Amino acid sequence: MIDATRPHNAPHARIGLAPMEGVVDVHTRALLTAIGGFDWVVTEFVRVVDARLPARVFTRLCPELTSGATTPAGTPVTLQLLGSDPQALGENAQQAVACGASAIDINFGCPAKTVNRHRGGASLLQDADDVYQAVRGVVDALQGSNVRVSAKLRLGFNTKQLALHCACAAEAAGASHLTLHARTKKEGYRPPAHWEWVARVRQQVGIPVVVNGDIWTLEDFWKARSLSGCRDVMLGRSALADPWLARRIKHWQVTGERMAATRWQQRADVLQTFAERLMTVPAPERAPDKVIVSLLKQWLAIMRQHDAESDQRFSELKRINQLHEMLAALN
Repeated sequence: MIDATRPHNAPHARIGLAPMEGVVDVHTRALLTAIGGFDWVVTEFVRVVDARLPARVFTRLCPELTSGATTPAGTPVTLQLLGSDPQALGENAQQAVACGASAIDINFGCPAKTVNRHRGGASLLQDADDVYQAVRGVVDALQGSNVRVSAKLRLGFNTKQLALHCACAAEAAGASHLTLHARTKKEGYRPPAHWEWVARVRQQVGIPVVVNGDIWTLEDFWKARSLSGCRDVMLGRSALADPWLARRIKHWQVTGERMAATRWQQRADVLQTFAERLMTVPAPERAPDKVIVSLLKQWLAIMRQHDAESDQRFSELKRINQLHEMLAALN
């Protein structure tokens, strides 16, 4: 158990918001970074196949590119690419930078079957040379631009056998830092996260490693840092479960004191603000009401996993299908 009466002796962690496909969009990034605690965020991935994508693909996924590549709160935004063709990745990295990207991350962690079937995401972890070539393609394409290139990996595909090789390959190719989700693709999101395995990787590479996976609470944060030896962390689903978690961690590091637990009404206010942002999107880009309701339920389903009152509220709200009814219930 951590000693919450005084700040941790370790250097203060930088905290990143993980890229979550279909979840962390521009509206979510704006909301969470406005609450505070995040030092950088990563976008959902841009899928790269074999062609240079038009600029509108990048600015649609990451509107922040047109305003300094930061959220309205001033938090830097890293644009993520997913693909396996080194040349195509490099060309699209150049396009992203031309659109305003100041940092590029390459996705080697997505466990989705549809992505993996087409040699994307975690599927590249089956051959360390694939990781090397993908990173190298982007690094070479951006040579001289001062744009940082990072990589987000898992501990492997089916096993952890190549975890060290893949991490070393990304470093050798020129990655500035690695974010490591502490599970294999096969393990998906099932607990536990293997933070001790992240320590093995960190000891083998000479670039910073960010630990990611199952950091739901202040205690998890302390354990993940202690077992991995990493200074910095990345939050994913936990940042949706408790939008104040990053701020809570920062507050404890600075003061040694615990913030009060997040109340249901605070969570409900975030959900309502999220819906209102989606409702103000001009046509034809505005999502239909039923899609907004679905997204609210998706977020609430993550909140319920680690909060008893959110679980109770989910049971009450899950049958609502009309947006005006959902907003009234949240209010």
